Amino acid sequence: MTTTKTLATTWFPSLEDITKARVNLGSILEPTPLMKSLSLSAQYGATIYLKREDLQQVRSYKIRGAYHKISSLPREVLDRGIVCASAGNHAQGVAYSAFKLKTKARIFMPETTPKQKVRQVTMFGKEAIEIILIGDSYDQAFQAAKETAEREKLAFIHPFDDMKIIEGQATVGIEILQQADCHFDYVFIPIGGGGLASGISTCFKTLSPNTKLIGLEPEGAPSMKRSIEKGEVVKLDEIDTFVDGAAVQQVGQLTFQICKELLTDICLVPEGLICTTILKRYNEDALVVEPAGAMSMAALELFKEEIKGKNICCIVSGSNNDITRTEEIKERSLIYEGLKHYFIVRFPQRAGALREFVNDILSPGDDITLFEYSKKHNREKGPALIGIELQQKENFQKLIHNFETKGFGYEYLNDKPNLFQYLV
Repeated sequence: MTTTKTLATTWFPSLEDITKARVNLGSILEPTPLMKSLSLSAQYGATIYLKREDLQQVRSYKIRGAYHKISSLPREVLDRGIVCASAGNHAQGVAYSAFKLKTKARIFMPETTPKQKVRQVTMFGKEAIEIILIGDSYDQAFQAAKETAEREKLAFIHPFDDMKIIEGQATVGIEILQQADCHFDYVFIPIGGGGLASGISTCFKTLSPNTKLIGLEPEGAPSMKRSIEKGEVVKLDEIDTFVDGAAVQQVGQLTFQICKELLTDICLVPEGLICTTILKRYNEDALVVEPAGAMSMAALELFKEEIKGKNICCIVSGSNNDITRTEEIKERSLIYEGLKHYFIVRFPQRAGALREFVNDILSPGDDITLFEYSKKHNREKGPALIGIELQQKENFQKLIHNFETKGFGYEYLNDKPNLFQYLV
């Protein structure tokens, strides 16, 4: 983990500049709805509203900052072209803005970017963009984009650490306050690099200072929380990139200063809880969101006692989800809920051992979802990799008891990340 010295003074977007940004964005965007969620309100005994940024043309709030930044550039700068780096939503916002503003954009994306995301960027940017796939990570693509911008003297469109970007994202906060028919006690805001949280918190601290502003990061990518704890921007050595719209190794200098001063708290949301929320909201409300977009709704579970009887706003930041991730989402949800468990089991190498395992170890309704075994010669027992899905999580203690009393040696894998990462 490395640290970076921060600015001595803090810049905040002014309400005048945020209002100008909203007028500017009005030429291409309609306000997104602020919708009461009947299902979440009933579940948590609160009045819960969703700010539906997933309904933007590019299916995320990122268009706000990207368009406001790019449209602020002089025509001669736009004529030379612009550069950005992104693995997702920022790229789509830049692509759409470049098409609208008739400039050429070079968009650097990691070679590991899913083809679906590359196609989406192409769809929004059409002939206005050139996509350059480079490097194995966002950091490598970012570095290549910065070097290109500096070498060719092109404008670099930062995804979050830029005044105009923050002003654009702040228009989400202005819209909420103008659309609301109540005072909000809490606003839950996802954090990636911090641009959205910086903009919204500025609006609320000025116009609704008693509202508690809760920033949210994935448990596996706590870059803002660690920076605030350290008192300066830190770069995390490793992060879990599952919540790809909110997983960055290093937040911005501007965004760090604003979030440090204005956020009430930062909460880390487990990736498994986010997955459970994605599935539940789809099944109950037909709401399709990406992991970062589900984070504010997932956090309600972590604040369920504090929010009873309160007015809550959740920022649903985006819906650029890849359907091919569904199986991983289901798997992470089952594991988080205590319903899916993996073991290495040492099986006696004799006929009937598997039948005994099913009859003696599993409870009614439990299911074997993975079984990998190869017979070992000249040994009394052979290892098998087994995945078990429980009918209810309370069966787990009985499962372990049966292992220990029925003579099947085992090693539990869910709490061994170096082994477990190969299964999920």
